[in-house]
Amino acid sequence: MTDRSLVSRTLPSRKPCLTAVLRMAGLRPTRQRVALAELLFAGEHRHVSAEQLHVEAVGARVNVSLATIYNSLHQFREAGLLREVAVDASRSYFDTDTSDHHHFYLEDEQRVIDIPSSAIVIQNLPEPPKGTSITHVDVVVRVKKSR
Repeated sequence: MTDRSLVSRTLPSRKPCLTAVLRMAGLRPTRQRVALAELLFAGEHRHVSAEQLHVEAVGARVNVSLATIYNSLHQFREAGLLREVAVDASRSYFDTDTSDHHHFYLEDEQRVIDIPSSAIVIQNLPEPPKGTSITHVDVVVRVKKSR
């Protein structure tokens, strides 16, 4: 039994709260969305790939396809509930902490960890194209173990 499943079996369900959060974000609280939200937001802030969340969902006996997980993660991101951290063209992680901060990508472990926003100073950004404004800057610092 995982710590997460132990918590979900011993603490009151957060379903009513998560249902309200989904509704306030403009999302219909389907059974699958609520179940995925429970997995995502059950503990500390974290970074998760769609594949990792799928493994957790299967372990929690949530009947959901990988395609539905991808769709839900993107819907949660569009609603402002998650941040997407693209580490390369084929791999993204979803961050439950939507505040301004940056990331290390540990290539050897295929894992993302936070860098506080105060640790990086961004200067001399170019003027954005006419009619647009900069919403945020994402910095991903890729690291490997030294040999």
